[in-house]
Amino acid sequence: MTHEPKGSKPGLILERTHSNTLRKTNTIPSVEFTIPPSDSLDQSKGCHSHQIRSNGAQEKLAGGLEGGQNGRIVEEGSEFSEDETSYPEGGLQAWLVVLGSFCASVVAFGMMNTVGVFQSYLGENQLKEYNESTIGWIFSVYVFLAFFCGIQIGPIFDAKGPRMLILAGSILTCASMLLLGLCTQYWHFMLCFGILGGIGSSLLFTPAFAAVGHFFLAKRGNATGIAAAGGSLGGIIYPLMLQSLLPKVGFGWATRIVGFVFVFCCVIANLLIRSRLPPKPGQSIMPDPKIFRDPGFAWLTAGAYFMEWALFTPITYLPSFAIASGAMDSTFAYQLVAYMNAGSCIGRWAPGYVADKLGRFNSMIATLAMCTATTATLWMPASILEPTTPAQATTIKALAVTYAVIFGFASGSNISLTPVCVGQLCNTNEYGRYYATCYTVVSFGTLTGAPIAGAILQTTGGRYWGVVLWTCLSYVVSLGCYIAARTCKVGWRLGEKY
Repeated sequence: MTHEPKGSKPGLILERTHSNTLRKTNTIPSVEFTIPPSDSLDQSKGCHSHQIRSNGAQEKLAGGLEGGQNGRIVEEGSEFSEDETSYPEGGLQAWLVVLGSFCASVVAFGMMNTVGVFQSYLGENQLKEYNESTIGWIFSVYVFLAFFCGIQIGPIFDAKGPRMLILAGSILTCASMLLLGLCTQYWHFMLCFGILGGIGSSLLFTPAFAAVGHFFLAKRGNATGIAAAGGSLGGIIYPLMLQSLLPKVGFGWATRIVGFVFVFCCVIANLLIRSRLPPKPGQSIMPDPKIFRDPGFAWLTAGAYFMEWALFTPITYLPSFAIASGAMDSTFAYQLVAYMNAGSCIGRWAPGYVADKLGRFNSMIATLAMCTATTATLWMPASILEPTTPAQATTIKALAVTYAVIFGFASGSNISLTPVCVGQLCNTNEYGRYYATCYTVVSFGTLTGAPIAGAILQTTGGRYWGVVLWTCLSYVVSLGCYIAARTCKVGWRLGEKY
């Protein structure tokens, strides 16, 4: 923002009304802050006209809110918007929505972060006659449906709001976990966990995260990160619960007890999650492929696709690697998942907070670089070493624990920042459509990632160095795509907040 004296040329003015509201108008009174139209247009170079509000003027408005935390941002009557859009940026109702989204994330993403425990357990028990790649399809279908179903859920959220979606998702996810203990055959697990659980998770987290975007703009990264941290909390609780319960009460009751936790969290989510912006009931529920004409959005979608290839490989195979290495038993392997999610709990919130200060794409690029570096320098050596001596076994164990914690922190933002980056490229009322369009493509990465890693594992004779190399290369490509997306919007200006 620039400071202009009286008599400056007409621009977009930021002023405070009697209702404690910050407002932009096309007038020229003597005020303290102005936003020249040309400056905002420069910020939005490479965007469509309907995206300028999100990428330029709103970012400038956010900088002027430091002294008015109880106010809200309002845009109206300017060349940058066609209608009024306001953001409370806090308050009781807004933070209750974040709490409800947090609880939904405990269920949806918490179980998604625990698939490695189920992969390892089922491979040693009910499904021991199947290879890793075949078992991996159960969890790939689960993650695929969790994201792919956004093709309908996102636009329905835009048109109808979150209430019925959250209720339906709660019923399906709770039923999936409560019935899982009855499964004995491969198709049982595919139907109950993969299909039922995947659709239910999508119905939960898609509207839950989208609802947060209705209340926050300047603090959206922080708020979304807090909501997404629920998935890490679930990823800590569930592996430790299963580690303790499986030997005592068996698989059936262990999964039912986890299901009771689902019920508790879903009740809170249904009570608290709501939308605020008016619905758009007349629109199509299919995503618009013309969105990909924006090169920044196209590069972001490609980056998220390769990121999901990389992300779910360690989540799925790290416990199996720990057992196969010979340096750790199954009990410690389950704890390794909890260590990863403990790091992820901080990693989902902290980058979101930093993103509001330094830029959403900047933070995502930094964390992707960290994921690449930790995979290459920690997991790769652990996958190559053999525990022929106690010292080497200790080294493998130390590398695995260190990798789990640091990678958990770095990868936590992979999920929490992607929706925020998508939201930066569109109007808030169109966020559900953009998010759904992005993850309709990205979901195919989640479908194929784990089975490809399983096939690589078979090719290398059960040695995990090929799986690690696959993960590392996927992160490198994802990093390049996010850099390209940022460059489309702000060029190569390294100091630019974006």
